[in-house]
Amino acid sequence: MSLQTRPLHPTLACEIDGLRLWEPLDPGTVAELRQLWSNWGVLVFRRQALSEAELAAFCALFGPLERTVRSDWASPSVPEVTVLSNLKDGFGHPIGGLGDGELQWHSDQSYMVQPATGAALYALELPPEGGETFWVDLRAAYGAMPRRLRARVSGQRGIFDYTKRLAGYGRDSDQNISEEARAQTPPVTHALVRAHPETGDRSLYLDSTTTVGVDGMDPISGPALLEEVYAAATRDAFVYAHEWRVGDLVLWDNGFTMHRRTPFDPGARRLMKRMTLHLDPKRHVMPDGALAESGTGMPV
Repeated sequence: MSLQTRPLHPTLACEIDGLRLWEPLDPGTVAELRQLWSNWGVLVFRRQALSEAELAAFCALFGPLERTVRSDWASPSVPEVTVLSNLKDGFGHPIGGLGDGELQWHSDQSYMVQPATGAALYALELPPEGGETFWVDLRAAYGAMPRRLRARVSGQRGIFDYTKRLAGYGRDSDQNISEEARAQTPPVTHALVRAHPETGDRSLYLDSTTTVGVDGMDPISGPALLEEVYAAATRDAFVYAHEWRVGDLVLWDNGFTMHRRTPFDPGARRLMKRMTLHLDPKRHVMPDGALAESGTGMPV
C-alpha cells in the first residue's frame, strides 16, 4: 500500500501522513521512503513522539549516522544526536548549539571534504513566534538561471572555510571549537555544479556562511560571482517555508538544498534534536570535496 503524501512545494517539499515512526517499519515502507527522499529535497512528518534512540534508529534506515565535529553539542545519551537550543542548564551553561539568532543560507557540513548530506531536525519545544526554517531547491534554481550565469559557474569550484561560519555565530560558546575539531575542518573546495546520479539533473552546491571565494579566481571576482549566483538561486519561487509544530520531524538533503532560520525571542524556549547521516551516493547528489590549496582565490 502506497504512502499518503502531500506536496508542500512544487519541487522541493513533501509531507508523509499516517506513519508512527516510533514503531518498526516494514521493508516496503522503508523502500518507498528512500525513493521519496531521492526525489524530494525535504520530507515532513507531523505528530511524532520519539525518544533519542527511536529518532536515531529511524534516521539510520537511510544511511550510516555520523557524530559531528561539534561534540560539545552532542546528546550525553545518544552522541549521534545533536542538541540545538537556546536553553541553559542549572549552572547557566548552554545545553546545545545555535542559540536564538538568525542563521543565513547554508548547507550542513559543506566545510568537510566528504559531507554527510542527510539531515533531520525534530521539534520538542518551540517559541510562540520566529524560528521558522526555509529551504531552497538548488536544482530548480540552476535550471532557471540565465544561460550566461550557468556558463560562468559551471566547472568552477568554491572554497569553503568553516572559520567563516564560526565568526557568524552570535554566542561565544558557539564560536569556540576544540583543536581537534579545528584540525578536522581545513578549507576545502567543492564543485559549484553537480549532477544527480539517477536523473542527471544538475544542481548548485552553495553555502553563503562558509564560501570565501572561487578556486582560481581573484579575491574580488570570485565573491562577486558567488553573490550573483546567490541572488539568482534564493528567489521565493524556489523556497519552501516551514512553520514548526511540536512533534515535527523534517528530513532534508544538503546535496542540492540550502536552508536558513529566522531569529526568535531569547526569552522563549526552543529545543530541537538533529541527526546527521550519509545518504546513498547512488540515489543522492554527492559533493566532490578536496583540500583547498593556499594561493589564488583564497581570502586576503
